[in-house]
Amino acid sequence: MRLVVVSAGLSVPSSTRLLGDRLAAATAARAPADVQVVELRDLAVEIAHTFTNGFPGRALAGAFDAVAGADGLIVVTPVFSASYSGLFKSFFDALGVSDPEALAGKPVLIAATGGTARHSLVLDHALRPLFSHLKAVVVPTGVYAASEDWGAEGLDGRIERAAGELVALTAGPVTARPPSRRDSFEEVTPFEERLAALRPTG
Repeated sequence: MRLVVVSAGLSVPSSTRLLGDRLAAATAARAPADVQVVELRDLAVEIAHTFTNGFPGRALAGAFDAVAGADGLIVVTPVFSASYSGLFKSFFDALGVSDPEALAGKPVLIAATGGTARHSLVLDHALRPLFSHLKAVVVPTGVYAASEDWGAEGLDGRIERAAGELVALTAGPVTARPPSRRDSFEEVTPFEERLAALRPTG
């Protein structure tokens, strides 16, 4: 499995990157994976230039190719003003301009970090709608880590559950069984015959 982690952390070390690494490790523990990390901090200048000249630079184009070619994505952003960071949004805006179908049908695990648990709803009111708009398939469990979550009970369980869901989605759609005669419209008893069977005899 080709797994790409997109991290929008700005500091070094970064709790956002740490969360991305832990999610990637939990996913790779369930299925062999080639993990690549895209640090948006290193692409900030090229992202900005893309909006002014219309073309991604070499490093940004490489990041776009990695994301488009991934079997699954883990995306992690710090929370700014109760939403995803501007750098995070700009990257996916630029990707959408470069290739509108890059994320279509792609399994995506969403995650975020913040200073307080009060911002945990960012997963559902900001990240999930964004990736649904980009036609990605978002795993049911998002992972939010506030400052007090590191080392506390609960975070490990959310990471493991989300990783399991991502692996399940990257396994591909379940093959549908062949239609039986009962499933075929051609084999449905005509309504007139049903009515005739209800008529009294004699």
